[in-house]
Amino acid sequence: MKAAQINNYGSADELFVGELAVPEIANDEVLVHAKATSINPIDWKAREGLMQKMFAWQFPVVLGWDVAGIITAVGSEVKDFKVGDAVFARPDIYNDGRRGTYAQYVAVKEDKLALKPANVSFAEAASVPLAGLTALQMLNKLQVTAGTKVLIQGGAGGVGLFAIQLAKIMGATVATTASAHNHDFVRALGADIVIDYHQNKITDVLADYDAVFDTVGDIDGGLAILQPEGKLVTITKQPTSEQLAAAQTVIYGWLQPNGKELAYLGELLSSGQLKTVIDSTFDLTTAGIQAAHRKSESHHARGKIIINID
Repeated sequence: MKAAQINNYGSADELFVGELAVPEIANDEVLVHAKATSINPIDWKAREGLMQKMFAWQFPVVLGWDVAGIITAVGSEVKDFKVGDAVFARPDIYNDGRRGTYAQYVAVKEDKLALKPANVSFAEAASVPLAGLTALQMLNKLQVTAGTKVLIQGGAGGVGLFAIQLAKIMGATVATTASAHNHDFVRALGADIVIDYHQNKITDVLADYDAVFDTVGDIDGGLAILQPEGKLVTITKQPTSEQLAAAQTVIYGWLQPNGKELAYLGELLSSGQLKTVIDSTFDLTTAGIQAAHRKSESHHARGKIIINID
């Protein structure tokens, strides 16, 4: 099968598309013939070697943690899915480093799978798992409910665009940070208050907020607008000891793949309550995957970057 790989950590130039064996599936896994995957910042951070302390991968490494496609084989213990089902998933991160989703075939455990709604394209479905589940799980950690005032730092990013919409579905008042050219974009997603971080400090606009979802690494800025009983969750870096000692609750969040939660997001997509935003699409070629990574690294993408697999 074709798969985008790296043989060394480094720049986007390390990515190339070559042949690898189709993964063998365990009894609780299915084999998905991938139609699309998407790029997330964690992909190029892993490509640069920033996850080596967490995962001792052996080269060649196949990156990617979003997939949408059609099941072509099922393990003997799989009960709820069958060959021919259209599905999407954020698979587990395997220790060998060779089962990423930049590939024509992907092994996925049954409990990480969700059926793809018929009225949602493979590209749209592939844009959701990592970013959408991260947004949902972090908002739940913040206990966002009706009446909560929540700041989402970085609303135009892949996680932020889902977080704004989900927080509004939960009944929250949503403030977000975004550059001036993204203000209309994040307002269309449901943001009530938009702050141009180039022009204003968030402390000049907000105070006494209940919750902050940090996707950009500004923990101190988030803490500054929280009420004493407030909560902050960050997905960008480990909080310092000083930040953890603040009066407010500070949490470092890490996504846990979950098929049932993904199915819920699929229902929201199918009903039109949640929408995906696709910035650009590339093919699974060496030039395509390198260009997709460079686009993501530029921080100029508005929405998700999709890779057409097949």
